[in-house]
Amino acid sequence: MKNSTSAAPAPQAPAPLKNAPSRTEHRPERSTGSRVGELVQRQGVLAVLLTVILIASFVYPTFASLDNARGVTVQASFLAIVALGMTLVIITGGIDLSVGSVFALGGVLAAWASQWGFLAALLVPLVVCGAIGLVNGLLIARANMAPFIVTLASLLAARGILLAFTDEGATTYLVPKDSAFAELGQGSVWGFGYPILIALVLFGAGGLLLQRTSFGQTLFAVGGSSDAATLMGLPVARTKILVYTLSGLLAGLAGALNAARLSSGVTIVGVGMELDAISAVVIGGTLLIGGAGSISGTLWGVLLLAVIQNLINQIGSLNSSYQSVVSGGFLIVVVVAQRYLARSRRTT
Repeated sequence: MKNSTSAAPAPQAPAPLKNAPSRTEHRPERSTGSRVGELVQRQGVLAVLLTVILIASFVYPTFASLDNARGVTVQASFLAIVALGMTLVIITGGIDLSVGSVFALGGVLAAWASQWGFLAALLVPLVVCGAIGLVNGLLIARANMAPFIVTLASLLAARGILLAFTDEGATTYLVPKDSAFAELGQGSVWGFGYPILIALVLFGAGGLLLQRTSFGQTLFAVGGSSDAATLMGLPVARTKILVYTLSGLLAGLAGALNAARLSSGVTIVGVGMELDAISAVVIGGTLLIGGAGSISGTLWGVLLLAVIQNLINQIGSLNSSYQSVVSGGFLIVVVVAQRYLARSRRTT
């Protein structure tokens, strides 16, 4: 007998499943109202600023002049530099009430040190004011003290150091005329002063830092939830120390530039400047509770406050106290709008 072997049938490939579920997950699209709300929060102040400028240019012909624009922007540049540091602090959920006194102290120290040259006039206020910011950050981040209390104490301490250094304001230190340091505050390029250019460069660097670096993303995470950021392994304490140090450095730099422009260390400047900086930051769309904000919004907020002050000067019959009234009104409207927009985004 012949043994015959039959080949085993080849295994067939399983038939493709019909109506197999797709692995691609589709995230729910944000509603139009949510997108509009975010746009208003970020760029609403720019629309208000452009509207105010347009109306003022028609009502007051001198407002739109180039000389007036230069004056407004130079005056705004010092507040802008201070508000830049305040933006970083508020994004992390903190507050810095010491910047006004640190600004004044930086100016006096710069004028005093200017007799030893350009570098001394810059380094002395930066070192001292940066150290004040560093102490603020250490007490807040390491000792878990409330930012309001710590920076309020620094406000009083910096103002006390200023008064002791100037014999209760009786001594005014002058910047040598025709010095390189005086040129830093009074010189210009294409008609625009160096303080304006310095502020723009700092804001450009701040925007890149906030939006294009891991440090900037850490700021938002810390402001959103400090506990969650700690669980994610983010350096929460180090981040807070850095932002308060930067706030002190920027306030000292702004004070030094102001002293160079005025050719003296004026002791009465900076009173209430912390409130102007906070107003500009919040009007620019940065949330007081932290976790959201933008550098560009702060710039528009600073310019809006400066334009309002200039308009009050253009009117002539109103004194400068009306600026506080208008700024306070803007601040209330913005905070109410932020709460409404945040509530509407949660419900959509």
